[in-house]
Amino acid sequence: MHPETILTNAILVLPGETVLGSVLLHGAIIADIQPGRSSVAGAADLGGDTIVPGAVDLHTDNLERQVQPRSLARWPSRSAMVAHDAQCAAAGVTTVLDALCLGDLGFDKERVKTFQDGVVDLDALTAVGLLKADHFLHLRCEIPASDILELFEPVAGHPLVRMISLMDHSPGVGQYADLDFYRNLRRQGGLDDATVERRIGELLAQRARLRDPNRRALLDRVRGTPIALASHDDRTEAEIAENAADGIQISEFPVTLEAALAAKRAGMQVIAGAPNIVRGGSHSGNVNAVDLLRAGAVDAFASDYVPPSLIEAAFQCAREEAIGLPAAVAMISSHPARMAGLPDRGQIEPGLRADLVRVRMFGTLPVVRQVWRAGERVI
Repeated sequence: MHPETILTNAILVLPGETVLGSVLLHGAIIADIQPGRSSVAGAADLGGDTIVPGAVDLHTDNLERQVQPRSLARWPSRSAMVAHDAQCAAAGVTTVLDALCLGDLGFDKERVKTFQDGVVDLDALTAVGLLKADHFLHLRCEIPASDILELFEPVAGHPLVRMISLMDHSPGVGQYADLDFYRNLRRQGGLDDATVERRIGELLAQRARLRDPNRRALLDRVRGTPIALASHDDRTEAEIAENAADGIQISEFPVTLEAALAAKRAGMQVIAGAPNIVRGGSHSGNVNAVDLLRAGAVDAFASDYVPPSLIEAAFQCAREEAIGLPAAVAMISSHPARMAGLPDRGQIEPGLRADLVRVRMFGTLPVVRQVWRAGERVI
């Protein structure tokens, strides 16, 4: 016997419309949607709050922030995973693609350990049902790295892998195309000028040697699988053309409007950062996500490094860009769900998973009050 839950007197954000109504949950599934207030005894009156589908986050680095809360303080990995999970759920994110970095370019050695520990912890915590959100893996592959292939192979067939992105954080490329910006960033990290220049030379030589063969090997390894394949930090039309020719269908965080428009023309889908929307621009000087939205050059938002940014960005876009709340919410729910190959979630619709978020407005700020994942209240 599956438990039944009725949520009533709420604004339901449905595909294409919002209605004041009630939603019936039957176990893990949305069983029915009705307009108006339910008179059934035991129905939970939500007092006119808004219910949106649980957010689906295609890319979050938030685990890294829990593992390394201070530059010299590394937190126990399993405890960090539990904290990360709780923060995502409390932000209304019911499906999380944990973006873990594979490959070291000499500046973020601890990221490899975070990746390796993260996979082990995710397996262990998922097996015993202790996570509030539904977690999958997004493998961020640093293609010029000398260790990328040996790190990738053990997890290539992991059942939780839903997305792979091909990254290149070499100096002079993507978000680091401006070498002066790159130099300043490394100086802020404590390197002297001579060391920075030496590392730039070493990394460019390494890229020239390894980028193309590593890229081909990764593409060959995942060809024919259902895993979503994305490029990362695209800057030019030439980069988009190469990616499209290689069968890559997602451009993640393009750094220029030119690249985003080229991706759309090539039939690719585009992911932008929700913090870019909330903050009013990129923290690293890249294209403003609002400009992508106005140009019709973005399909989904990802939280990147701030899980609460997803729901806040959706409500902000609905309010300030006049695209309507159903369309804005779709960019953090149904659109990313389809991109990740998860058609069972992302909309408030009978037959789909009961992943729901209760939101109350405080002025213009949407505040998450309750969260249900697969019909179970987790927040």
